Amino acid sequence: MFSSSSILVLFFGWLAHAATVTYDFNITWVTANPDGLLDRPLIGVNGQWPLPYITATVGDRVVVNVLNQLGNETTSLHFHGIYQNGTTEMDGVIGVSQCPIQPGASFTYNFTIDQPGTYWYHSHETAQYPDGLRGPLIVRDPDSPYKGQYDAEMVLTVSDWYHDQIPKLMKSFISVTNPTGAEPVPKSALMNDTYNATTPVEPGKTYMFRIINVGAFAGQYFWFEGHTMRIVEVDGIYTEAAEAELIYITAAQRYSVLVTTKNDTSTNYAFVGSMDKSLFDTVPASLNPNGTGWLVYDDTAPLPTPALLDTFNEFDDFTLVPTDGEELLGPVDYSFNLDLKMDNLGDGANYAFFNDITYVRPKVPTLYTALSAGDLANNATIYGVNTNPHILQHNNIIEIILNNNDTGKHPFHLHGHAFQAAARSNGHAGEFVGNETFAAVPMRRDTFMVRPMGNIVLPNTTPPRIWFFHCHNEWHLASGLIATMIEAPSLLQNTLVIPPDHYDTCKAQHIPTVGNAAGNDVDFLDLTGAPEPPRPLPAGFTARGFVAMVFSCLSAALGLAVISWYGAGEIGKHEPSSGPKEAGATEGIEDETETKDGGGNVAGK
Repeated sequence: MFSSSSILVLFFGWLAHAATVTYDFNITWVTANPDGLLDRPLIGVNGQWPLPYITATVGDRVVVNVLNQLGNETTSLHFHGIYQNGTTEMDGVIGVSQCPIQPGASFTYNFTIDQPGTYWYHSHETAQYPDGLRGPLIVRDPDSPYKGQYDAEMVLTVSDWYHDQIPKLMKSFISVTNPTGAEPVPKSALMNDTYNATTPVEPGKTYMFRIINVGAFAGQYFWFEGHTMRIVEVDGIYTEAAEAELIYITAAQRYSVLVTTKNDTSTNYAFVGSMDKSLFDTVPASLNPNGTGWLVYDDTAPLPTPALLDTFNEFDDFTLVPTDGEELLGPVDYSFNLDLKMDNLGDGANYAFFNDITYVRPKVPTLYTALSAGDLANNATIYGVNTNPHILQHNNIIEIILNNNDTGKHPFHLHGHAFQAAARSNGHAGEFVGNETFAAVPMRRDTFMVRPMGNIVLPNTTPPRIWFFHCHNEWHLASGLIATMIEAPSLLQNTLVIPPDHYDTCKAQHIPTVGNAAGNDVDFLDLTGAPEPPRPLPAGFTARGFVAMVFSCLSAALGLAVISWYGAGEIGKHEPSSGPKEAGATEGIEDETETKDGGGNVAGK
């Protein structure tokens, strides 16, 4: 047992090593061409892109001062994977923990990081980060269990990349013209935000590569040619070292792997991130799914073309074992299902649902509703049905059973937590029926992939916070695949203080900071005026039938308009007459018809 004096020594020793790390981020538009195919506008920081890394050491306080100078878009920053213990207001999710940062406005994020590992930061304004607002966040650990086992570390990001800006793509994605919900297919794959990354290495050395998928949509298969990886960390969780030839990294996941270089320096070796084409409804013939980099042993030697793989046999991350030996949580205090489906609503567009609810952002950020609701904070009604709220009691052990009733893979992320995965089914196993044997020491990470038509069971604990649980496919997040976890809201009221500049951000945009999801601060149980999704499809309609009806009506209306316009034009041009004038009129009509036929544009006049 520690004496009081030794505890003081430890405490002041920690203070001596902790630092405050400050970043000033001026967020602006810049122009870049990362895939070598198109110059395009994207979102940079301090006039640069790729964005700067955020780096800190365990115990450091991180301060990020944001100035939004985009001019035409609001923004925010989320620090993906950081638990935000005691600082849930710094999580950066618009509509949950803050209001949007409007153009010309400033906002400060201020939090202490008490966890080591590989993370990243990105905008949490609707589907904004694929336009470039994302970068690595690395937390060093003086006490790493792998300290001394590698010579240097490097960061590698993989990403999909679009040529059109996201607002344009979003209009065509959530649209009556896209009733199946087919996601936009990326134009390229990037490696370290370029298409020809090179990494100088020395022979006989061991490197720790921190690999981060900062993409919007595509999971990626990743491998080093001629080298074996040893996985030692995923999403900030140290694992027992596990050898792998190829790994699968969903959007938002991270891996740290140890790679030992060869003693022979005569050859350079490719490393590859290959987008998972099974996620795409169609695969354009022009698409190169691979982003490639090279381990450069000799900068005078050629950079070899990587071999093509016929099949991908990826390492199963479910088999990893955390080094801390945390056992399966239990007994479970509260278990609930989240049943996923994709379906169409009355506007003909395709949306994503948990338990038949598609998320709609409330008028008051959910955290501010909890803080202003008094005794009603534990009543899910006040948060609005369309935030998909789940009230969780303090320090309970909960169990989320997620049933994926969709034919696609989905990467699910819970803010503020690294959850255990007690069970995960194979694809097409159907809904969870309780017949699985749970792992005694289950794998943990903050983003898990659920297989098509499969399920996953996620035990967790509930400190006082308010968090998003969502698919990290940005197209699915934008279409509503979100639930809100409201953990110990009464305790939050007694422990949390919102910084004045956060409230000022809301006030400047006339966004209320008290009241329920409808902005009602008089009667919290009256949700009149709360934001809602489109109405359901009319009874008896399918999405395909609805789209056919809409286009038939549009075609009919256009046809009538053309007929009316053309007919009116002819009536005005040819007055009734007799005798020689009729011949002249007829000749004129024939001449006009010849001109139209020659131009081939009768219907388009």
